[in-house]
Amino acid sequence: MTAMDTLLEVMRTLRDPEKGCPWDKAQTAADIAHLTIEEAYEVAEAAEESDFPHLKEELGDLLFHIVFYSQLAKEKGLFCFDDVADAIVRKMKNRHPHIFGTAKSAPDWEDVKAAERAGHHKERVLDGVAKTLPAVTRAYKLQNRAARVGFDWKDPLRVIDKINEEISELETEIKTPGHEKQQLDEMGDVLFACVNLARKLNIDPEAALKSSNAKFERRFNHIEDVLSDREQAFSDTSLEEMESLWVEAKKAEKKL
Repeated sequence: MTAMDTLLEVMRTLRDPEKGCPWDKAQTAADIAHLTIEEAYEVAEAAEESDFPHLKEELGDLLFHIVFYSQLAKEKGLFCFDDVADAIVRKMKNRHPHIFGTAKSAPDWEDVKAAERAGHHKERVLDGVAKTLPAVTRAYKLQNRAARVGFDWKDPLRVIDKINEEISELETEIKTPGHEKQQLDEMGDVLFACVNLARKLNIDPEAALKSSNAKFERRFNHIEDVLSDREQAFSDTSLEEMESLWVEAKKAEKKL
């Protein structure tokens, strides 16, 4: 018996109506969906850090979720794990006819995916962009799809004009009492426009924001470390003092 066979058997046992695990037996696909996303992020973190021992463990956790979904579907007579594996094999071969077929060159990636969407009766331009994606990533993908059919500015400076326009509209709503809903809408428009600018500059907005998050964390930690050395609480520190330490951290980074 292979390791994969053993894993499938473990899953069947956990879901067994009589001797299975109460928690596993109670789960539905919708119940574990958010857990799958968490596992995927943990895989990504281990991969980015080149932590291969951790990556092996996290890949196992993610594989277990795939097996879990497959078992749930099998119980409903929909599909099984082998069907999942067969489907991805067919998809990869279809997407690489220059490797597995007779094509002399690689096909256009977006054209292939458009044909796949049509096969799933998803024919609108924006169909198939998962609603469960992080909002920044989904905005980026929606904009890319729209750009494929010409709905796009060629000049990034036009996008900056749009950002300024959206900020002005947000400022108006901030000054208007009771316009919390409008403020949320306008804030979303500002962020959406910023994602568009990143796309026009060939910058991954998720990567850019992740970099800024790390930068903020480093500089804030510097503030906290200095205050700790001084045995000084945040409550006893003015904003001006903290900003001074922030600038200190910023200058130290530039010297590296």
